[in-house]
Parts: sequence; structure tokens; C-alpha cells
Amino acid sequence: MPEVIGVRFKKAGKIYYFDPQDIDLKVGDYAIVETSRGIEFGEVVVGKKEVEEEELVLPLKSVVRKASIEDHQKMLENRKKEEEAFEICCKKIEEHKLDMKLIDVEYTFDGNKIIFYFTADGRVDFRELVKNLASVFRTRIELRQIGVRDEAKMMGGLGPCGRILCCSTFLGDFEPVSIRMAKDQNLSLNPTKISGICGRLMCCLRYESDAYEDAKEASPDVGDEVLTPEGEGKVVNVNLIKKNVSVELYEAKKVMEFPWEEVDEKKS
Repeated sequence: MPEVIGVRFKKAGKIYYFDPQDIDLKVGDYAIVETSRGIEFGEVVVGKKEVEEEELVLPLKSVVRKASIEDHQKMLENRKKEEEAFEICCKKIEEHKLDMKLIDVEYTFDGNKIIFYFTADGRVDFRELVKNLASVFRTRIELRQIGVRDEAKMMGGLGPCGRILCCSTFLGDFEPVSIRMAKDQNLSLNPTKISGICGRLMCCLRYESDAYEDAKEASPDVGDEVLTPEGEGKVVNVNLIKKNVSVELYEAKKVMEFPWEEVDEKKS
């Protein structure tokens, strides 16, 4: 199995694997690596380990070197350039009267390309804007339209829980989230209650989804006829957290709560 290290280029960004090339690197170090868009500066977040080839995107790119003091200085210079490029691009967007919102600017480490991330309600004809920016910066320009979830990840902020957004702190990738997850967890289906600041379903709905699915498989369903220590009845409510069921007893004509293990499904 090939030996790799995991490198991340942005906080909470996706982790990419690289061939360490016998270079002494550990978690927390910074490295210069070869990528599909050129030479990049990133942080080592996964130490050397062996992985199956099926988990890799081949051919595997290599680490060029451990980042030096000069590399760190260049990265800081790029960050300053990004701030200046952001202001210039905002002015150019206004001049061209384009219906788009600039979110972030990213210089590649070698300075051969500047990427401008923006959001818009629909397609935007930004060809003239690209030409204008290219004449200002004298380098390759890329404008990339992103979605609202990516916007929240880049901008950051506080979620409804009062904590910093998961997507901007530790989530490397967005996983699918469905309304069914909210239903399984007996949450209010009011959009304002289960949506994040991006307007989409909250990513945290997935965190406990698997546990709720396993619990649902192990529990009786509402409407099932069951046998309890107090007699026969019908399940009218299931509490997945407490692992209890509420049963409407036929003879006693009342509802009682029982642990799952004390309830048996009635044979038809």
C-alpha cells in the first residue's frame, strides 16, 4: 500500500493525500506540494500512513519540500494581495453593473492564478469583467460561482445553536441532508427551526441520523399491536431517546409506558 500524508489548504477544507517523498513531516507542519493547479502551500493534518489505492486519486501528487520561513512569508504576502484584489474586483463588478456578490479571493501560491469566488441568482456574463481583471493583475483569472452552503463555509458566522458554524470549523465536505432526518428525530419541520444561516437544512441533522435509524429498526412502530406485562394493546407513541413505547391497553383502557424489552410484537 502507498504511504501518504494528508494536507489541507484552508481551514475546514477538504483533505488531500500526497506522496511524502521521504521528507520528514508531521501533523502541524506546513508543506509545499504539487497540485493540479500548480505549487501550493498547505498544512499537514494527517501524518504518514498507508492507504488502499482505491482511496486515492491517481497518479498521486508529491510533496515538494517542507515549508521554509520564506514560504511562510510569501503566503502572508499573498493574503495581503488577496485583500487588495477583493476591493478592486468589487469596484469592477460595480462598474460593469453585474448582479453578483463577491465572496472570497484566492491567490495560488506561485501567483500564476487568482480565483474569485462569487454567488449569483443565475448565470452571469462576466467575460468583460475577466478581461478587465486580467489587464489589472497581469495573470490568469478564474471566476468561480459557488452555492450558498459554500458561501457560509467561507464567510463563517454563528449557527442557531450559538456556536461557530460547523462547516467553517471542521467539516471538510458537505454530506447530503434530507427532511426525513428531521422527521426521524421528531424535530419541528418549521424551516426556520431546521435551517442554517445558509438557508439550507442544517448539517448537524446528519450527526445523529444513523443512531436514530438503528433505533427505529429496533423499536416497534406506531400502530403495532403488542403484548405487554399489563396485557395486549396498540403502540401510540415511540420515544427513541428513552427507548420507551406508549401503549394503549385494550382491557385497562388507558395508555401506559413500557421499555422496549418488555414489549413483544403480537403474532397475527
